[in-house]
Amino acid sequence: MAEVTASYRPPERPRYLADNAHDYERYDSYNQLAGTRPSHTEPHMPSKLIEMSTAREVLFVGVCAVSHLMTQAALGQALAPVDIIAQDFGKVTPGEISWFIAAYSLTVGTFIMISGRLGDIFGHKRVFAFGYAWLGMWSCFAGFSAYPGRQVFFDICRAIQGIGPALLMPNALALFGRAYPLGIRKNIVFSIFGALAPAGFVVGSTFGSLFAQLAWWPWAFWSYGLTSFGLCAISLLVIPRALSEMPSVKPKFDWTGSILVIAGLVLVNVAFNNGPLYGWDVPHVYFVLIMGLMCLGAFVWVELRATNPLLPIHALNSTVGYVLALVGVGWGAFGIWIFYSVRFLEYNRGATPLSVSAQFAPAVIAGLIAAGVTGFLLTHTPVSFVMMISMVAFCIGSIVACFQPAQQIYWAQTFVSIVIMPFGMDMSFPAATVILSNHMPREHQGLAASLVNTVVNYSISISLGIAGTVEVYAPYNDDLFVQNRNACYSAIGLAGLGVILGLMFFIRSMIRDGWVLMEH
Repeated sequence: MAEVTASYRPPERPRYLADNAHDYERYDSYNQLAGTRPSHTEPHMPSKLIEMSTAREVLFVGVCAVSHLMTQAALGQALAPVDIIAQDFGKVTPGEISWFIAAYSLTVGTFIMISGRLGDIFGHKRVFAFGYAWLGMWSCFAGFSAYPGRQVFFDICRAIQGIGPALLMPNALALFGRAYPLGIRKNIVFSIFGALAPAGFVVGSTFGSLFAQLAWWPWAFWSYGLTSFGLCAISLLVIPRALSEMPSVKPKFDWTGSILVIAGLVLVNVAFNNGPLYGWDVPHVYFVLIMGLMCLGAFVWVELRATNPLLPIHALNSTVGYVLALVGVGWGAFGIWIFYSVRFLEYNRGATPLSVSAQFAPAVIAGLIAAGVTGFLLTHTPVSFVMMISMVAFCIGSIVACFQPAQQIYWAQTFVSIVIMPFGMDMSFPAATVILSNHMPREHQGLAASLVNTVVNYSISISLGIAGTVEVYAPYNDDLFVQNRNACYSAIGLAGLGVILGLMFFIRSMIRDGWVLMEH
C-alpha cells in the first residue's frame, strides 16, 4: 500500500489524502500555493504509543476487540436455535422468522456510520461504554419478549439491540486508531479484532443453543445482557483517559445527512428482505425500494454540499472505493454462506442447534491462524494482495459448501468450508480497516471504522434478501435441498465478482505503485 500524504492546509480547503505516489507530484503545486509542503508522514495519526502498563494494554485491547465477538455472538444466539425461539410466538411463517436475524443486522449496518460520527463529537470512550450498556439493556428486553409471546415485540427488541454493536465497533476501532501509530502493533490489534468474529458466532450459537435445548432460550439473552453490563464497567476503568478527551473544536452533527442515510438504508433493506416474502411484483415492495434509492441519492447530494458532512466524500479516493466494494461482495457472500449452512445442517442433515454449533467450532482455530497470517501479510505484501487473497478464500469456501451432497461425512466438505471462510473474513476486515484508518485524519477515525463496519453488516443483510429472492424464484423451489443450493449460487456469484475486482485492484496497484509495503 502506498504511504499516505496528509498535507496541512487552510481550514477552508479540504484535506487531500493521496491515493498513490504519482499523486504527490501532481498536487505539489497546489501545496506550494497553500504555503505547505507535502509530507510522507501522518500528522493526524499518533506519533507514539499512548503509555500504558502491559496489564492495562492487554485489558484495553481485550475489552475493545471483544466488542466484535459480542456483535457476532448476538447474531449466532438467535440463528442456530431460531426454530426453537419461534415456537414461543405461535404460528410464525419462514419469512417472519428471517426477520429474527434481519432486524438485528439491519440496525447494526444502518447506525454504524452515525455512531462513528458521535464518537468523533462526544469522545470514543464515552460512546463505546454507552454502547455496551445499550446492548445489555435491550438484550434483556429481547429475553423478556417471551412473556407477551409476540413475534413483533421480539423483532423490535432485536432491531434496537443492534444499535449497541453499531455504537461499539466503529468506536473500538477508532480507539485503536488513536492509540497506536502506523506500524506492526497497529496491524496486530486490528487483526485480533477481526479474528474474534468467528469465535463470536460460535460462542453465541453455542450458548444460545445450550439454553434453548436444555433450559429456556431467554436465558441466553439475559446472560448476554449481564456480560455486556460487565464489559461496560471494565471499559470505563481500563481505557486510558487520553482517549476520552473530546476534540478542542467539536464538529457539528449533520442532521439532514443522518436522517436521509438512515431512511435510505432502512427502506432499501426492508425492500430486499420483503421481496422474497411478498413478491417483487407487489407495489409496496418496489415502491419502498424506489423511495430508499431516492433518499440515498439525496444523501449524496447533501453531503457534497454540506459544511460538516457526515460522510466527507472528498476524502474518499479510488483505493477506498475498491476496498469497500471488495468488502461488500465478500462479506455478502459470507452472510449467505453462514445462514444457509446452518439451515442445510439442520433441515437436510437433521442436526440439532447444539450440534451445528459444535460443527462450526473449527472456525475459531481457523480464525486465529488467519489473523496471524494476516498480520504477517499486511507488513510483507501490498494490502491489495491481501484483499485479493481474501476474496479467493470467500469464493472457494462458498463453492465447497454449495456443492456438498445432502448425505455426506462432515469432514469431506462441511469441515473444509468452515475452515476456509475465516481466512476471507480475517484477511479482508483488518486490511480494509487499516487502509481506511490510514487514509482518514485523526478527527475522522470514527468515520473510517464506520465505513468498513457499515459495508460489512449491511452487505450481509442485503445479500440475504438477494439469496431469498433466488431461492423463491428459481426452478424446483419446493425442494429444501434445491432451495438451499440455489441460494448458495448467489454467494458464489458475489464471491466470484469479488475475485475479479480483487485481481483488478491488485493489478492496478502493481502498475501504479509496484510492490509497495506498509510501514512497520
